[in-house]
Amino acid sequence: MFSIGEFAQLGRVSVRMLRHYDAIGLLQPAHVDPAGHRFYRAGQLSRLNRVVALKDLGFTLHQVGSILDERVDAAELHGMLRLRRAELEERIAADAARLIRVEVRLTTIAKEGHMHPEEVLLKPIPATRVAELTAVAASYDAEDIGPVIQPLFDDLCRRVETAGVRITGYGIARYEPEADGRVTVHAGVEVSAEAGGDHDFAIVDLPEIESAATIIHRGSMEQTGPTFQTLAHWIDEHGYRGVGLAREVSIDCPPDAPDNWVTELQMTVTRAR
Repeated sequence: MFSIGEFAQLGRVSVRMLRHYDAIGLLQPAHVDPAGHRFYRAGQLSRLNRVVALKDLGFTLHQVGSILDERVDAAELHGMLRLRRAELEERIAADAARLIRVEVRLTTIAKEGHMHPEEVLLKPIPATRVAELTAVAASYDAEDIGPVIQPLFDDLCRRVETAGVRITGYGIARYEPEADGRVTVHAGVEVSAEAGGDHDFAIVDLPEIESAATIIHRGSMEQTGPTFQTLAHWIDEHGYRGVGLAREVSIDCPPDAPDNWVTELQMTVTRAR
């Protein structure tokens, strides 16, 4: 048998933790001598490993005791651990995404006093023909739009290339709000082709926009907050109001380098009454 100190070292836990497990009946020593010294058998490492694994995966010690008292076999335990790990990985990913959104908001707040309205240009947008795929996002929030728009563009480019349609310009993302809060997402790319056609994507003509407030955004689309804020202030201060959601024209989007992307944001505007 092993003393409590030796067993703690073998199990890579603290003596204090073993005493606590003993006190709550989770892992009791194999023998306690008259002087109160605790001793453990090597076979008890199996239970200790299960206790530590379950605890580290977020189960309470009460839950750990209940699981082990039901004599869960190794296969069942592995299944439980895999499920718990998947849940934790999903939570970590969600927390990481939440932190990114908070950082974006903080960046927007930090730049509130550093607007550059001269960066906004009022201009007409000519009509253009695009190849297009459409999908629906749960909302206009970045965490809902991002997972929809990028795969849509990737799929569109593959289909256009396979069809032999010639791309003549930029990628254009546009959005239509729905009554239930969802957003119809259009991913398009300027092409030279006949309207309609027998393709597994649409070819449509985007009408001319007589007046659009436009601004160049540099960086990933997750970082557009300050740019949109500058655009909104300009529209208000110059007596306009926005119509619909802004288009996003991809001027330069090097793969795997979103911080170097260059995108023009185009907001249709009309004179405020």
